[in-house]
Amino acid sequence: MRRFRPDLTWSDVTPKAAFLNRRQLIAGAAALGFAGPAAAKLSYAPSSYSTDAEPNTFEQITRYNNFYEFGTGKDEPMAYAGQLTTDPWAVKIDGLVEKPGDYDLADLLKGVALEERIYRFRCVEAWSMVVPWIGFELSEILERVGVQPGAKYVAFETLVRPEEMPGQNYPILDWPYREGLRLDEAMNPLTILATGLYGEEMPKQNGAPIRLVVPWKYGFKSIKSIVRISLTEAQPPCTWNMLQPREYGFYSNVNPEVDHPRWSQATERRIGGGLFAGRELTLMFNGYGDEVASLYAGQDLTKDF
Repeated sequence: MRRFRPDLTWSDVTPKAAFLNRRQLIAGAAALGFAGPAAAKLSYAPSSYSTDAEPNTFEQITRYNNFYEFGTGKDEPMAYAGQLTTDPWAVKIDGLVEKPGDYDLADLLKGVALEERIYRFRCVEAWSMVVPWIGFELSEILERVGVQPGAKYVAFETLVRPEEMPGQNYPILDWPYREGLRLDEAMNPLTILATGLYGEEMPKQNGAPIRLVVPWKYGFKSIKSIVRISLTEAQPPCTWNMLQPREYGFYSNVNPEVDHPRWSQATERRIGGGLFAGRELTLMFNGYGDEVASLYAGQDLTKDF
């Protein structure tokens, strides 16, 4: 389901008790002198691509996530990401583009119309959330730099800065973290670059200052803290696919009919659902089939997983 809510506000997308509680905690911390710098508010419009599902709370989204650059525990990004320097920030755009270069993030964002996209988020580990991202369509940037005719894929890389990202001091993965999309996937209007959530700038533990969000794919495809975007003719290497191709395919579309070798993908656990909440059925393409199924017409998604 989609919706268009011209009157949507910050408190509308947060359960009321959580919204009030968070404001009280911030106010109390400020009174005691413990509050850090306030996150900048973003100007954005609602989107017709938003789901009707109730979003998870800000605390759930920011305290439970994977960001191996800061450690393998779900709480480690929250614990260690505060030391990450996100300003200044540049993104290299190269490869098969008309205007390659190192672009300051502020310049990339000039003229971009931000939207709130309330998307379902499905992790390959079979848990899920609903997140109110703030961002813009990736296609805006690609069209601005000019895609050359030979380009078929878009490759992404995450920042490498082990002095601020302690997980990179260990061979957990082959750094930098790399991901990629087929060009038609990248140009789909559902594919966004997100710079915030819940109306504020992106928290560092969630991929500040800019990350990819591809809602019909498993979460690890939505690469965080992007510093490079390359247009290529050949399929680019992707971190988890390189590590274990039998478990993590290049496409990694959410598919309840294709299990991970070590667990079923037929159902998922909604974060915040409570101790006795049952598992939910997983939807093909995470429920975005109307928008993206045509991208894979004629493909065998049990092989192109």
